Amino acid sequence: MLCKVTTAVMGILLALFAGWVIANAGVGMSAPAITNSVWLNSEPLSQVSLKGKVVLVEFWTFGCSNCRNVEPHVKSWHDQYAGPGLVVIGVHSPEFSHERELERVREYLKAHDIRFAVTIDNDFSTWNKFGNRYWPAMYLIDKKGVIRYVRIGEGGYAETERWIRELLGEPA
Repeated sequence: MLCKVTTAVMGILLALFAGWVIANAGVGMSAPAITNSVWLNSEPLSQVSLKGKVVLVEFWTFGCSNCRNVEPHVKSWHDQYAGPGLVVIGVHSPEFSHERELERVREYLKAHDIRFAVTIDNDFSTWNKFGNRYWPAMYLIDKKGVIRYVRIGEGGYAETERWIRELLGEPA
């Protein structure tokens, strides 16, 4: 009986640790460059052009219901914090073949009034550079280009916004 309890407790601790590691993937590392060739709502954004800005990189795809649930918050942060220096970059990484069609992405952006920069990541090059594995996933990058916070999935909106405000308040 003690062996079963010990095994169960160890399993729970391992699951909690794995969840923490996943949620903190990349924190403290320099953010990789986003080098996709197709950008919507913006000219291509480089690390040089983003220097001194706080950047929210959101991995999403228009067919993902979880991504759609996060969308109003990301749009609100863009609207509220772009003036003080937040740059939102949506990295559209398709889950299904119809999500690879550029015209469908354009139509979605227009229909949903998405005005922040979106880059098309059909080859998953940016996804892989970030080591991402989830839709949606958000990476907050500080003014020096370091990943400071990662949010995977829905929820945590108040915490994410608190991080945005904190990073905007830091010196460049």
